[in-house]
Parts: sequence; C-alpha cells; structure tokens
Amino acid sequence: MTKPTSSAPSQRMLRVGEQVRSAITQVLQRGEVRDDLIERTVISISEVRMSPDLKIATAFVTPLGVADHGAVIEALNRHAKYIRGRLGPQLRQMKYMPEVRFRDDTSFDNYQKIDALLRSPEVSRDLEDDNDQDQ
Repeated sequence: MTKPTSSAPSQRMLRVGEQVRSAITQVLQRGEVRDDLIERTVISISEVRMSPDLKIATAFVTPLGVADHGAVIEALNRHAKYIRGRLGPQLRQMKYMPEVRFRDDTSFDNYQKIDALLRSPEVSRDLEDDNDQDQ
C-alpha cells in the first residue's frame, strides 16, 4: 500500500480530530479542570488537527472575553496531561490516547482583517465599477 502524496488530512484524521474536539469540550464544560483561569473563561475549540499517526492532537482554542489569550493557552497546556487522562472514556476505541497540545486560534483575526479589507472604500469602489460594467 502506498502512502498518499497529499498533505491534506485523511478522512480518518478528520473524524478522530472531531471526536477529540468533542471530548475536550465535554471535559471543559463539566469543569473537571481545577484551574481558576480555565474555570472562569469561556473557551471555544474551533478545530483539532491530528498527526498522521493519530498520536498528537493539536487543539486550536479561542478564549472568549479575555484579552490575554496566552495565559489561558499556557494554563491549558499545563493541564494537558490531566485532560488527556479524562478523554479516555469517550475515546476508548482508540489504540493510543493522543497527546494534547493547545494553540491559539488566530483564524478569527484573519477573517476580521479580510472583512475590513472588503469593506474598505478602495475595494468598495472597485466592486461598484465592476457592477456598472456588467449592466
């Protein structure tokens, strides 16, 4: 069997990543992590990317309503081994429990920048010119 040449995630990686995302979300919602910063912060997990061997799960998180995302990410990474242990019941079908790493999700910032660019006067003017030519 040959390895895929594409760097895109496989269906299996996507499916397992979604299962891990759901399991981490449940652990955080139940308040199982005893850390004041984590307990008082609403944390959104937008995506979990799995390594090809499914042994490393990188969770992209966005702490909502907190200016310093770094402190929350650091707290989550401090408790990563505990969270990994709490994932067991929901991921018991996996041969190996993945190591969990937390990273700040900057995709929302990128979306805001793109939205601001599209709403800028220069782009709006160009879009209006294109609409006038079409008619």
